[in-house]
Amino acid sequence: MSTDFKFEAVVIPVTDVDRAKEFYQRLEWRLDADFAFDNGFRVVQFTPPGSPASVQFGSNITTAEPGSAQGLYLIVSDIETARDELAARGVDVSPAFHPETPGAQFLADNPGRATGPADERASYGSFATFADPDGNTWLLQEVTTRLPGRVDATEVTYTSVEDLEQALTRAATAHGEHEARNGGEHDAEWPAWYAKYMHAERTGQELPQ
Repeated sequence: MSTDFKFEAVVIPVTDVDRAKEFYQRLEWRLDADFAFDNGFRVVQFTPPGSPASVQFGSNITTAEPGSAQGLYLIVSDIETARDELAARGVDVSPAFHPETPGAQFLADNPGRATGPADERASYGSFATFADPDGNTWLLQEVTTRLPGRVDATEVTYTSVEDLEQALTRAATAHGEHEARNGGEHDAEWPAWYAKYMHAERTGQELPQ
């Protein structure tokens, strides 16, 4: 297929538009629009930091039951840092957890949820959840290395200073292990190694050792 079909917005159902707007502003998501019309139609749009997709809500915008949007994914590169930032903004966010049974991340009372991030912080394996005032739920998922096919290998981007900083930290940790495996000698070519590691991590390729 030659035509791009870019998924850019999802509608969530809310009861009180102004209450929902205040909540998402508190998250410091970017307010893109708040348009109200004489016929009662109103649309509000927010975009999470670093996201290519946005969320919309408003009046006369959907017939879905308020709070029925469940398990909306927010991908983060560090689950604990993301949790801390949400908690600092007054959000009731769950502790980090990992599913021991498939699908346990979607149900809060599922006994298959285990406390704490995934073993060795495996990419795609660590989660946390929070809800907006209507009960629409968001699922934080920590992704550091993408699966093949999920990325464009010719394009590597970092969406924020924090995202880049965390990627550099992971590369630095891995490079320290690389030097240790090689007798602890200083690697004068470390910038090239960092670049290869960060590119491979972002594009889902085999990481350099």
